Parts: sequence; structure tokens; C-alpha cells
Amino acid sequence: MMESLSSWFLLFPAGIVAGILSTVTGLASLVSYPTLLAVGVPPVFADVTNTAALVLTGFGSSISSQRELKDHRGELLKILPLTIFGSIFGSILLLVQPAASFTHIVPFFILFAGLLLLLPIRPIFTQRQALKKSASRFESGLKKTIYYTAIFLVGAYAGYFGAAGGVIMLAIFSIGSTTKFTVYNALKNVSLGLSNLVATLIYAFESHIYWLLVIPLGAGLFLGGYLGPKIVRLIPEKPLKLCVGVGALILAISLFIQAYH
Repeated sequence: MMESLSSWFLLFPAGIVAGILSTVTGLASLVSYPTLLAVGVPPVFADVTNTAALVLTGFGSSISSQRELKDHRGELLKILPLTIFGSIFGSILLLVQPAASFTHIVPFFILFAGLLLLLPIRPIFTQRQALKKSASRFESGLKKTIYYTAIFLVGAYAGYFGAAGGVIMLAIFSIGSTTKFTVYNALKNVSLGLSNLVATLIYAFESHIYWLLVIPLGAGLFLGGYLGPKIVRLIPEKPLKLCVGVGALILAISLFIQAYH
């Protein structure tokens, strides 16, 4: 059944749903990865095939997010090298150490990301900063170092395993970025899309991608990725972050059960 016509009919709509989830919540792999497993793709190959298809989400969302990106290209240019080099590191790590060994750690990452989105951490930091007339250069530099290091690590995570990588990136941006949700969501979509592209180039030579399955899944992801940013513009930030955070907690619980049951 793996590369049959029936698989295409299953993967295309799954791709649309996953593309919307990816660009709105960062939870694409909640749909796309299990669908690849359902049509018979082995776990590690499902991971790399899913990564290849997710590249199309980045393209779709980039086209649809020009309104949010036009005034923030400088920030995007700072983020992209970090996610690219992180993705290279994570992709090589996957080829050396299969992702199966990582399944016991992933739920903790996703749980932490969900909590960051649900708890009002940035307002707390803002209040503390307001009490000080000025922050020292050391403190400012340390915060920037932690922020950009975290982005690099998310790029590595996306190249290595990637499930809910978008949620983790949103959690980092929600604390470290001064822009609104629609903007840093767009930054997340573009940076992780390019991260997936870099990982795919490595996988194409060093692993096995089911390209015939990438076609229907990727087509759906492109369409969903294009629709996602338009949906984000219509939903207020607070309920949207609440949905993303709750979704991350549900996914974390599910992965905890799979990993430790």
C-alpha cells in the first residue's frame, strides 16, 4: 500500500491539515508523521520523508506571509544562519544516532514549550526590567546569547527529529522576540522551512526518502502552509497561544505514554 494510489488520496488531505497546523500551531507532525507510518513507511524513513515534504509548507507560508515579513527581514537574516547550521548538525546526528533513541527526551521538550506558551513569562521579565532604569551590557549580551543559542538548538532539533519543533520555536520567540504573534509565527515558518530544506538535501544523499509519497503530502502541505498565515491573522493572539500550548501538552502526554508505557 505504501506507494499506491490509495496512499496518495490519504496523504494529500493529511498534508493540507498538517500544513495548516504547522503554520498556525507548529504541530504538523501530529498529522503528517503518523500518516506516513500508517501507509507503511518505517519510522526513521518516515521522519526524513516527512521532513522533505515539510519543505513545501515553508514555501507556501513564505508566499502567504509577505505582509508580516516585509518589515522584519533583518531579524530573519539573523535567525536563518542559526537554524541552517543547527539543521545540518541535527541531520548528521540523526544519521549517526537514529531518532528512536531520542523518543524518551522529546516529550520533555514539547511539555516545556507548551508551558512557556501558557505561562505569562514575558510580562514577568518586562516588569522586572521596568524596575531597573537600564540593564547592564553583560545582562543584555547574555540574554541575546541564550536566545540565539536556543534558536540554533531548535534548528538542530528540527533536523534531528522535528516533532513539534515549531511549537518550541514559538515558545522561544514568545519570550525573546519583541514582535507580535503573527510576525514571529511567520519568522518561525520561514526559518524552519529552510531548516527542513537543508536537512532534506543531506537526507537525499545519506538516507532514503520516499519521493513518490512526498508529492501528495508535499502538495497538501504547500496548500495548508499558504492558508495557515491567513488564518492566524483572523484569530486573536491570546486564544491562539492557548490552543497551541494546550495542543503541545496533549502531544507531550501522548509521546510520554508511547515512550514510557
